[in-house]
Amino acid sequence: MGFKMGIVGMPNVGKSTLFNALTKTAAAQAANFPFCTIEPNVGEVNVPDKRLYNLAEIAGSKAIIPARMTFVDIAGLVKGASKGEGLGNQFLANIREVDSIAHVLRCFEDGDVTHVEGRVDPVEDADVIETELMLADLESIEKRRAGLVRKLKGNDKEAAQQDKLLAAAQALLEEGKPARLVEVDEEDVKVWKTLQLLTSKKILYVCNVEEANASSGNAHSKAVAKMAEEQGAGHVIISAQIEEEISQLEDDEAAMFLEEMGLEEAGLDRLIRAGYELLHLETYFTVGPKEARAWTIKEGTLAPQAAGVIHGDFEKGFIRAETIAFDDFVTLGGEGPAKEAGKMRAEGKGYLVKDGDVMHFLFNK
Repeated sequence: MGFKMGIVGMPNVGKSTLFNALTKTAAAQAANFPFCTIEPNVGEVNVPDKRLYNLAEIAGSKAIIPARMTFVDIAGLVKGASKGEGLGNQFLANIREVDSIAHVLRCFEDGDVTHVEGRVDPVEDADVIETELMLADLESIEKRRAGLVRKLKGNDKEAAQQDKLLAAAQALLEEGKPARLVEVDEEDVKVWKTLQLLTSKKILYVCNVEEANASSGNAHSKAVAKMAEEQGAGHVIISAQIEEEISQLEDDEAAMFLEEMGLEEAGLDRLIRAGYELLHLETYFTVGPKEARAWTIKEGTLAPQAAGVIHGDFEKGFIRAETIAFDDFVTLGGEGPAKEAGKMRAEGKGYLVKDGDVMHFLFNK
């Protein structure tokens, strides 16, 4: 399990440039006019994790298989998108399919790159997009609730559950608040996800700054940081132009370039890490002579469900998990020494998998 992040924003804020950098391709056109991205571009990238390479070196693994993450470059939204302005309806539908939203905001001044609203104000841009998503959700909710009337009269339990959640979202939206603020009970989580409300997606604001401010940000990015904190959202500072240049370099050259720019790591690493934190994701590893592999799970995942990420049969026939903490595996020099030192644990069905666990699952076939 990886996760799918949709890259959204107004036209000409750097979405496609960022997508190109992240996926190390030139598949997405980056042009100085609105709607240059007509179809959503989809790209898969490896999730960078130095721990995986440490484990592989110790175990002598022949193959290294990182976790994967999917980016979807969704074309520029404009004011009125909820009513079909620009190419609104098509792109709003694409947003429903992602796990979270990377909202790229223009935080740079450049007279050569036009802004669809004729000004640079990332906070106002964020408000425009959020408003369009809320309007689209309200319209969707009204239609859905109207369609549930007959089932509700027949005392359909699932319909009642849906209507309860939709009503809660509608009440917030009518107050100008996003659906992600709805307090969802544990028994309603599965149904809530199926509603696919646009404003239920968690948001990561991506401040696209000019090259000179790539390491420290600027006044625009500070305003976004304040907004993100107030909303409980995440934010990262990236220069999409720099990231695209770095993506075309060899690893050694890229490292030198980053050092010269005063950056400790590439924007991809920061963006993915922020996305993991936003969605409360963790990584566990399976390691052996054949391969070292990273697997993505939600925080709070039990051992059988973690095993199920590899294969459904692992979860169904789960017996136990042999587990070594990452630090113990590395410090002691591998599985054998960790086992001899008593650091390999046999964990049952109630074990909550921890980030960095090195695991081997035993199951009934």
